[in-house]
Amino acid sequence: MKRAIQITIGLAVLSLPFAAEAQKPIVYPAKGQSATQQGRDDAECYAWAKQNTGIDPAAVASTPPSQQTGAAVGGGQRVRGAARGAAGGAAIGAIAGDAGAGAGIGAITGTMVGGQRARQERDAQNQQAVAQQQDLINTFYRGFGACMEGRGYTIK
Repeated sequence: MKRAIQITIGLAVLSLPFAAEAQKPIVYPAKGQSATQQGRDDAECYAWAKQNTGIDPAAVASTPPSQQTGAAVGGGQRVRGAARGAAGGAAIGAIAGDAGAGAGIGAITGTMVGGQRARQERDAQNQQAVAQQQDLINTFYRGFGACMEGRGYTIK
């Protein structure tokens, strides 16, 4: 499961440089504009959208979102998990007659559960960073589309 999540995030990060181009709207010259005119309008609307949104999709796409990697230990989830596990294990162990062994088993189990929670939080933060980057690109292209529509093109 963990490996699948890492592969998914890795593929998302690798595809980001292509995301800006993949998200560019399709422009149709609805009023018979020539290819030369369309190229000129495209360049002018790109510059207009960049200036008015403050977003350069090429720069956004070429800058990978800040990804957290490595061991997931940041928020103290393992320590809290170990403490909860030890307390629960001690209680169960006391009933069974060996509170110390129960606490040890509970602490180990709690540490693993806490580590899983930390990894889930890290993965959620990484996905949020990718989504924020895509939102910036989408905002730029909404501006670009509005400009092109204003010049008589159909945008999809």
